[in-house]
Amino acid sequence: MLPTDNRLRRREDFATAVRRGRRAGRPLLVVHLRSGSTDPHVPGESAPPPRAGFVVSKAVGGAVVRNTVKRRLRHLMRDRVTLLPPGSLVVVRALPGAADADSARLARDLDAALRRLLGGGAR
Repeated sequence: MLPTDNRLRRREDFATAVRRGRRAGRPLLVVHLRSGSTDPHVPGESAPPPRAGFVVSKAVGGAVVRNTVKRRLRHLMRDRVTLLPPGSLVVVRALPGAADADSARLARDLDAALRRLLGGGAR
């Protein structure tokens, strides 16, 4: 389970990440990343933890399938949230193919998208 401090909950935060962040698309998911905007060198201002949220629409499947995909993505993101810069917002949007994918394929796509967004490699 993703820790409470690392969960994206407010609609405005989702909108900020999607509209103002960078995007990386993969066959099973799309990842939006908005890097942190606080300056850790300013006195009295601490960097908030990175937060992640998930969007799994009805196009992915019924309620049981959507919740399964969400649980898998939350579990995968729990191990990767430490790689994100402090204060960043991440939205992971599952595509319809995610319903039939196993956790290993979801992990590969998530890793590739994060690597691209964090500057670790080309397309």
